Amino acid sequence: MKYVNLGRTGLKISPIALGCMTYGIPDRGKHPWTLDEDSSRPLIRQAVELGINFFDTANSYSDGTSEEIVGRALRDFARRDEIVIATKVYFKFRDAPNNGGLSRKAIFHEIDNSLRRLGTDYVDLYQIHRWDYETPIEETLEALHDVVKAGKALHIGASSMHAWQFAKALHTAERNGWTRFVSMQNHLNLLNREEERDMLPLCRDAGIAVLPWSPLARGRLTRAWDETSERTQTDDYGKTLYQARTADADRQVVEAVAQIAAERGVPKAQVALAWVRQAPGVTAPLVGASKPSHLTDAVAALELDLTDEEVQRLQAPYIPHEVVGFE
Repeated sequence: MKYVNLGRTGLKISPIALGCMTYGIPDRGKHPWTLDEDSSRPLIRQAVELGINFFDTANSYSDGTSEEIVGRALRDFARRDEIVIATKVYFKFRDAPNNGGLSRKAIFHEIDNSLRRLGTDYVDLYQIHRWDYETPIEETLEALHDVVKAGKALHIGASSMHAWQFAKALHTAERNGWTRFVSMQNHLNLLNREEERDMLPLCRDAGIAVLPWSPLARGRLTRAWDETSERTQTDDYGKTLYQARTADADRQVVEAVAQIAAERGVPKAQVALAWVRQAPGVTAPLVGASKPSHLTDAVAALELDLTDEEVQRLQAPYIPHEVVGFE
């Protein structure tokens, strides 16, 4: 495994991150397709053994049980000084005042809860999961700065917002001398390339690490167009990300992935992930893994270099999509 820097920081991460939304108690939260602890631990261990040192979860995944499962597994399978733990804050656990969002109160409360569940004194990367329209960005940034100064997080990152919002946050932090975002976790894959317009150029210019989520489009890029899975049928949020208006073009993209995979003699997942990895500015895609092959394919994709002609074939059918995945 060849490690890379997280943006302009000195933190070394694997160029593939393990997205841990897959791990959590199935009847907790909104992800009934998750794996319980006994099923999750072998996959987390396999990731460590393959050299993946970057693990991304969130306080809201399966009502916090993802953090608990991941934290216990990493304590058993890895050295804390060698791994990078990232988590996120924003979404509500319940409908109650001051629950969720990015107020100073919410951030201070949730960082302590996340550290307790993860069983660690600090996280390497603390990310805002979405933009909070009800809290001034100054309040959010100063609170995050204080979290870093308290030693509870080493770096801060953001996820899924408009480029103008991210630019405003970067400018506000610089103007006030507060801790700066070092990463952007956004929605990027062959079926959703809208981030190429503004967010990716902004991140390249500002030296921000790009950590795409759903690089395989919830598995749509890894199977035949009409094939479904248990997650496809039960993932209500995922159903909002890929819509009927672009279905014909999306089908052609999926078919192009299959054709190139057949020509290369590799699984489709490797081709789709190799495309994300070669996108300008991308640092480390987040890959979910519910089977051992998902991890071996992800690592193998690091060695798959697509030709310019193959990239063009993969991109040619794409048409503009609605911006989805955030407000």
